[in-house]
Amino acid sequence: MESSTLGFSQPIIELSEVELIVSNYKYLKTVGNKDAPIAVKFLERKVANYDLKGSDLYSDEYDTYIISFYIPQGSIVAEYDEDGHITKTIERFKNIALPKAISKAVYARFPNWAVTGDIYKVSYRRGDENSKQVYKMKLENGDKTIRVKTDEKGNFL
Repeated sequence: MESSTLGFSQPIIELSEVELIVSNYKYLKTVGNKDAPIAVKFLERKVANYDLKGSDLYSDEYDTYIISFYIPQGSIVAEYDEDGHITKTIERFKNIALPKAISKAVYARFPNWAVTGDIYKVSYRRGDENSKQVYKMKLENGDKTIRVKTDEKGNFL
């Protein structure tokens, strides 16, 4: 029985170095909440990846740009500098799925109450290590209604 070997040769292609620049990673790191709903994460990523210089809005004569982003669950108004870096945002989302920490805190403190509405607000400023994240909720128990606020960790405000 004869044995044969089949071989293929492929040319070696040398690729140039690729530099990946994420200019708004600090924004995502600051506002990022691992338990945030997918819709919130989606819009925050859109804001972080927005190519200001590649947009029709860009002009060398302006120092700041205010761009609004919308989805059915909410919106983000972002301010960019002339280099496309986010300087601040105002974010508002309505009736989103609450993170586990918020749900646990609310149901522990108000065991017989149901969350019937919520608003999630975020304020970001470049240079500030912490973003301000607030959850405002409407709770109902029969014919009684109350409103409560928490931070992103479930601490009542």
